[in-house]
Amino acid sequence: MKSQRPVNLDIMTFKFTPQMVASITHRISGVIIFAGMAFVIWGLGLSLQSEESFSQLKQCLDSVIAKFIIWAILAGFIYHFVAGVRHLLMDAGYFEELESSQALSYAVMVVSAVLIIVAGIWVW
Repeated sequence: MKSQRPVNLDIMTFKFTPQMVASITHRISGVIIFAGMAFVIWGLGLSLQSEESFSQLKQCLDSVIAKFIIWAILAGFIYHFVAGVRHLLMDAGYFEELESSQALSYAVMVVSAVLIIVAGIWVW
């Protein structure tokens, strides 16, 4: 069967809707959480080995790079949680219309941004 529909393979010409951005960033935050778990598990293991390794971990966590990694993991958790609530609401049958879905996507991004900034202030 031949399709007469035009095929657009130039990704730079796509118009990204707020729903698309919210969904894509939800997936990206999941990847950040997955990658960040390696650091969390390493830190947990180091903290449980001995008193000396715990003090080494405390010194390591005072560096700017460690604080940035902690903040990135927290940002991933925050965004993933807020966007997950969006998906739960949509699964329950709410915000399925175009306008309400768009408003909810904007709300997810704004609430997440505020919480991520608060987390950054808390970490530093």
